Amino acid sequence: MSKVVPITSQAQFKSLVASSTYVVVDFYADWCGPCKQISPIFEQLAIQEAKPGRLTFCKVNVDNQRDVAGTYGISAMPTFLVLKGTKIVETVRGANPSALRSAILSAAADAARGPAQQSASFSGKGQTLGSESGGSRPAAGGPSLPNVNVGQLLTAPAAFAQGRGFPQLIVRFLGLYFSTLFSFDPMRTAEESPFAVRRGSANVKTR
Repeated sequence: MSKVVPITSQAQFKSLVASSTYVVVDFYADWCGPCKQISPIFEQLAIQEAKPGRLTFCKVNVDNQRDVAGTYGISAMPTFLVLKGTKIVETVRGANPSALRSAILSAAADAARGPAQQSASFSGKGQTLGSESGGSRPAAGGPSLPNVNVGQLLTAPAAFAQGRGFPQLIVRFLGLYFSTLFSFDPMRTAEESPFAVRRGSANVKTR
C-alpha cells in the first residue's frame, strides 16, 4: 500500500503541511522520464520512513497543481522538497537517489525525536537572583539555607563555633580536630581549646 499522498488541491496541500512535522514533496510531471525512474525509490522510502503526524510523503503533479508548484518556484522535474512547517530545509533536483535518500533519512531522524520538551529547570517563572527588596528568596516550598554569619565565621571562628546549628557544629568539630592533631596531650588541648563549648561553670574544672 502506497504511503505517498497525491495532492489534488492547494487547500489539501496546506492542510497536510500544517498537520505534520516534516513533509517530503515530489514535484513531477507525467511526461518526465527521470520522474518515472526515481518514483519507485521515493515510494519505497515513504513505506520505510513515513510516520503519521511526523513525516509525510506526497506527490504534486506540476501540470495539474500549478498553484502549489508556483508557490515554490518549481521549474525542473523531478524536484524534491523537504519541508518543516512552511520552511524548506532540503532541496533535491533531478533523479538523484543518494541525495534523496540522505535528505529523507535526515528528516526521519529528526522527526523520530518528537517535539522538544521544555526542561523542568526552565518551566514556570523561575527564581530570580535578588528580589525587589535587595535579598534573595528561596523558591516556594524549597529548602531554606541556614542563616550563617559569614563575617563572624571569618574573623572569629571560635566565637562562631559557640552558637547552635549545623554550621557551628562543623566549625567546632574541625577546630577541635586540628587543635589536637599534633598535640602531646589531646584531652587537655581539647579542654583548653577556644573551640570547646562553654556552658557556664559546668565546664570549669578544678585542679
